[in-house]
Amino acid sequence: MAESTSIKVFGKPDCAKCKTTKNKLEFFLQKWNVSNQVKMFFHDMDTVDGLAEGAFYDVDNIPTTLVEKDGKEIKRWELEVPPSEEMRELVK
Repeated sequence: MAESTSIKVFGKPDCAKCKTTKNKLEFFLQKWNVSNQVKMFFHDMDTVDGLAEGAFYDVDNIPTTLVEKDGKEIKRWELEVPPSEEMRELVK
């Protein structure tokens, strides 16, 4: 069975770095032809659901981006936009 990869972005709608992270990842997942295999989720830390998810993943700063494979966190970035090349290695 193939590995299941997901990306979780924790942020707020009015946060410029959060928007940049989300938009950049959406762009590159399509460019790399993996948007069908890699699920991306944006958790709005201004909502109760977003805060609950953030608490579950110990998110203290935004943006925080996590990459998970088969439910296990393999990489985390806090307060920064993930580098494209590093992300590409994780999602291919």
